[in-house]
Amino acid sequence: MSPSKNNKFKTASRSRSTGDADDTSTAANMDRSPPHHLDAEAGLIASCIIDGGGLILNECIAKNVSSGYFFDVRNQLLFSVMVEMKNNNIAIDDITLTDSLRKAGHLEKSGGAAYISSLTNRIEVTAHASYWLEIVCEKYFRRELIRSAQDAIERAYTLDDDLDSLLDTVEQNFYEISENRIKSNSIAHIREPAHEAVELVNFLSQNKGAITGVPTGFDELDKMCFGFHPGQMIVVAARPGMGKTSIALNFIEAALFPKTKTAKKVIPTLLFSLEMPSRELALRLLCSRSGANLRQVRDGFTNKDTLRSIADIAAEYQNKPLYIDDQGGQTILEIRAKARRIAQQEKIGLVVIDYLQLINGTDERTPREQQIAQASRSIKAMAKELNLPVVALAQLNRKSEDENRAPRMSDLRESGSIEQDADMVMIIDKKRRAVKKKERTDSAEPDDDEVGHDVVPRQLIIAKQRNGPTGEIELLFRKSLTRFETPAHTHT
Repeated sequence: MSPSKNNKFKTASRSRSTGDADDTSTAANMDRSPPHHLDAEAGLIASCIIDGGGLILNECIAKNVSSGYFFDVRNQLLFSVMVEMKNNNIAIDDITLTDSLRKAGHLEKSGGAAYISSLTNRIEVTAHASYWLEIVCEKYFRRELIRSAQDAIERAYTLDDDLDSLLDTVEQNFYEISENRIKSNSIAHIREPAHEAVELVNFLSQNKGAITGVPTGFDELDKMCFGFHPGQMIVVAARPGMGKTSIALNFIEAALFPKTKTAKKVIPTLLFSLEMPSRELALRLLCSRSGANLRQVRDGFTNKDTLRSIADIAAEYQNKPLYIDDQGGQTILEIRAKARRIAQQEKIGLVVIDYLQLINGTDERTPREQQIAQASRSIKAMAKELNLPVVALAQLNRKSEDENRAPRMSDLRESGSIEQDADMVMIIDKKRRAVKKKERTDSAEPDDDEVGHDVVPRQLIIAKQRNGPTGEIELLFRKSLTRFETPAHTHT
């Protein structure tokens, strides 16, 4: 059962410039035969034949095993034809398999009836089929790792790609191998998801309006979206100074300090701050939760009680899984790479990016609108890849202010693709008063709600939501705490 020559990995010889040392050990490793276990492959194929294409072949298919999982080309052909036979409801045994191989023109390449007979004669029972399947899968993923590593070496030598793109591709390839390995064990019989569905129905029945995603900290918002859900890209947009970062910190606090009966789990969170340093963000988090006046703290007017309160909150945060990256000028490739690494170390459940338009383009030669569009698409891809919600803050252009109207999704600055990629778009706006029909424009409340008042009204406009309603939520912004609150919880 010699493996096909087509399965051997090609190793390109590289001439090194004078003065470079030859890495003979690396070359020797690359010339080795790729990982495989021919006996396990033979045992698994034989088990599928003896079992008549029943439970054992079903288990292989459930684990997403394909012909490429086998190293020997004969086993590849046998497995491929057996899967096709099963799909066509053809019974599998030595005779029918041989006939199907002949019709497909693969009989000679697969070793013929003699090879099939030698396989089925090797084992008497199929009791070890699951064990052989594990071995075949393990060897396959090891070969995939080697392929990815060799591809990375080839691309690094050619210098056709810029470094950031190369690193992102390499990380993505290795991450996909890991994910595919996990997914191969994730398929279950309907009884398991059906049981989970019944439990969810019971839970929702007993806890009407329960939050099924990451809690937002705002009851009205949670009622509309039931929290932020894995795979979602949530955009929070506003003009400068309206509180984008503040509401993001509200979301983070709600994830780390769940306060409802139906949201008790702490959600590990990763924050990318492209504008503010981590120390500044930490100060805002501590003052916001402790109730300390941020302006007074900055000016040094803090009493012992305030200092004690801030210290107590700091101790609470030190035990919470919050990670902050405050490096400015990052590309979306760098952000995704860092998120993957953290996700491997800590099962994070929420990513926040502050803010989208500060993300550098991977190619500075392309127009800025295209750079932002690429970043937007990558954020959505990251949410799906890591299976978590990503909250991306974004700026609005001045058009709504110039036209004296409420902002719309089309006012998102520099790229219209953001609204297309996003699953949910929220816009922070001033509280606007009702106007008479003859006044054909909207009107914000007088400026005295902005100047000289600590608490000012805000509207959170749910402009888009794929799986829920749109509408407006009344909030209040407390300047001294840089914190959003619901009207019922705020006292002026």
